[in-house]
Amino acid sequence: MTPQQGNVYVLSAPSGAGKSTLVRRLLEKLPDLIFSISFTTRPPREGEVNGEDYFFVDDATFDAMLAEDGLLEWVQVYKNRYGTGRAWIQEQRASGRDILLDIETVGAKNVKSALPEAILIFLLPPTAEELTRRLRGRGTETEEQLTVRLQHARHEMEQFPHYDYLVVNEDLEDAYRQLESIFVAERSRLTRMRPIADHILATF
Repeated sequence: MTPQQGNVYVLSAPSGAGKSTLVRRLLEKLPDLIFSISFTTRPPREGEVNGEDYFFVDDATFDAMLAEDGLLEWVQVYKNRYGTGRAWIQEQRASGRDILLDIETVGAKNVKSALPEAILIFLLPPTAEELTRRLRGRGTETEEQLTVRLQHARHEMEQFPHYDYLVVNEDLEDAYRQLESIFVAERSRLTRMRPIADHILATF
């Protein structure tokens, strides 16, 4: 039987909302869910493996991918560029794998524009006070840096109407169950299950 075409999921959240923890758990628990591997022009760091951590390419290759509409979305961070490869996404989906992209709100909207069937999920903290507590608990930023990060978090959260699902991470276990239920339910949509249902029907 031809495998079901995989779904593309985008998960966005302000820093401190617990996204990284939940992403790791989803990848550990859900079969046929893989993490999107981005293309980047930055050099590999010690221990990073091409094709596992990133696809490391030079500027000319990245430019060629842009010219050929080979990227679903891309962003420049300082002197380096990062992008999601369109052909790689299509290849993984064709094999039946679901793909999870962990990207910010601008990239998420670009993915939705290029791939309307992509499923966008936004992870929210329960309150500004709780997000502040979590960020301060890291002990990695000054109060000034914390203020800037919270202002950016507000800007990101204002984008939530562009998303398909919203999950509030007040309790990690509850948030994980909500996220898992979204993935499970989306795998049972008619548009995805129709080839299997047609195959079963043909046996009658």
